[in-house]
Amino acid sequence: MMEDRDIRSRMQEEPWGAGRGYGPISPRHPLGGEMSDVARGIFSRLRLPRLLQRYAQVPVLAAFSFVNGFVSIGLMAALAAVTKEPFVFPSLGPTAFLFFYTPRAASAAPRNTLIGHSIGIAAAYFSLFVTGLTHAGPATAASVTLPRALAAALSLGLTAGLMVLARAPHPPAGATTLIVSLGILDRPPMFLVLLGGVALLTMQAIVINRLAGVDYPLWAPRQARGAEDAPPHVAAPPGRSAATGTAVQP
Repeated sequence: MMEDRDIRSRMQEEPWGAGRGYGPISPRHPLGGEMSDVARGIFSRLRLPRLLQRYAQVPVLAAFSFVNGFVSIGLMAALAAVTKEPFVFPSLGPTAFLFFYTPRAASAAPRNTLIGHSIGIAAAYFSLFVTGLTHAGPATAASVTLPRALAAALSLGLTAGLMVLARAPHPPAGATTLIVSLGILDRPPMFLVLLGGVALLTMQAIVINRLAGVDYPLWAPRQARGAEDAPPHVAAPPGRSAATGTAVQP
């Protein structure tokens, strides 16, 4: 009893709750929140009461992340092995992690994911065209020329800027654009396969998160809907209402 009280008091002292394994993780903890929501929903759906009781503990979340990552990318890798097409590529890894670690984040929404990777591919191929490297083959550490360096830098810059303009930030797209601008995958037919891989992984995310009971969007991020038309927030002067600008009575 004394030990339990001591553990609870130590959890209250930590701003992140059970960050060191003392119990369930607070949503404010970097490991908590949405990932534990996905784990709890899946454990409940599969009727795993022992895991459900411990769904927010670090070892359980680590094991859940391992299985989830193994299955999600394993399916894509198996498809690539069967079809001999590049359905699995490096930037799918961080995309998969976003899908199940922060599924409600704008960067994990299907819209941002598909638009972000599409922008990355288009920006990279444009960079290869500008630098005359569309048929140059892949670059290695020993063969990075000045045109290749320019193509890589230009592709990442364009991808970052265009994602902001499109209001579709998706950080893993930065890796996709480098995969293309470095010549690892540089043929247009391959680009369709890349986007097909992204689309299939996005479908997995929709199915798994929805099965877990997570309010994962089917297209646009929840918080972005209608935000384009909303006026920017302007702080009101002291003593005045932000909505009307009129004086507020004390």
